[in-house]
Amino acid sequence: MIILLKQNANPKQVDNLKNWLTDSGYSLHESQGSHHSIIGLIGDTSRLDIDLISSLDVVEAVRRIQEPYKSANRKFHEDDTVISVGDAKIGGGHFMMIAGPCSVETEEQITCVAKAVKKSGANMLRGGAFKPRTSPYAFQGLHGKGIDLLLKAKKQSGLPIITEIMDINHLPLFENVDVIQVGARNMQNFELLKELGQTRKPILLKRGLANTIEELLMSAEYIMAGGNENIILCERGIRTFETATRNTMDLSAVPVLHKLSHLPVVVDPSHGTGIRDLVKPMALAAAAAGADGLIVEVHNDPVHALCDGKQSLTPEQFDDLAHAIRAILPHCIREAKW
Repeated sequence: MIILLKQNANPKQVDNLKNWLTDSGYSLHESQGSHHSIIGLIGDTSRLDIDLISSLDVVEAVRRIQEPYKSANRKFHEDDTVISVGDAKIGGGHFMMIAGPCSVETEEQITCVAKAVKKSGANMLRGGAFKPRTSPYAFQGLHGKGIDLLLKAKKQSGLPIITEIMDINHLPLFENVDVIQVGARNMQNFELLKELGQTRKPILLKRGLANTIEELLMSAEYIMAGGNENIILCERGIRTFETATRNTMDLSAVPVLHKLSHLPVVVDPSHGTGIRDLVKPMALAAAAAGADGLIVEVHNDPVHALCDGKQSLTPEQFDDLAHAIRAILPHCIREAKW
């Protein structure tokens, strides 16, 4: 349920209303929108007398929210959420470019890529330290050493870093990581999501391979229910019967998510297609559809990459993509600045 307050409502009366609601056992989510101040109620609101609340002098209207996700709902928070990572921002008209290799391999590799993507304008460095692989015999990442190498690349390039977490027990290793990524396979690892809700680090939450948009938002709700509202949603393609690409890039998810939620949305065209030549056109399409950012795999030697080399751009190809994205941003559905 949300309560829309009247403009210039009496502050003392508003405080009295909030105190009464909290004393009644509800958690409150307050939002200052462009047109209304909103109080969102989290809890069993079926026993509340809507007519009584509507009759209060400070109340403009009372509305019930039917969707199961509350904190992630745009009805709770009219304006776009803006998340800061280092000197960069994402959401609310701010576009973020995240780039780097699928997995961290060596210090030379990650620092080389970091410097290259920084020169092309990337805002954040990605790199997998823990790698969930379908085969148990495939390269699984360097784990803690990989995070150490990311931190060295951060020091040399100045870029904040993002890397994927696989297990709650690994959380202490992420103390100096700027953004924690929850991968597609862990989107519904609810115990992990609850634990991440206790942190205040930004979380990039990827949509699962066969999950609906509502399920993605419910996973975001798990994190937000713990108090962490710094969530970035990521569309990375879903599994369908099509085999021409690694996944099916569901770009309709971008405007749908913006309609349903205030959280920023990024697109991963690398995993979405699995094919290097398709990354640029799908990245441009994502920006045109209103995405708040992109997460792109870049490797200095894709042919010899230990993971996902065939979907990774070279630094030169990423530079070309970055220039193309800058050219179209002023003409996108959700005009953005980068």
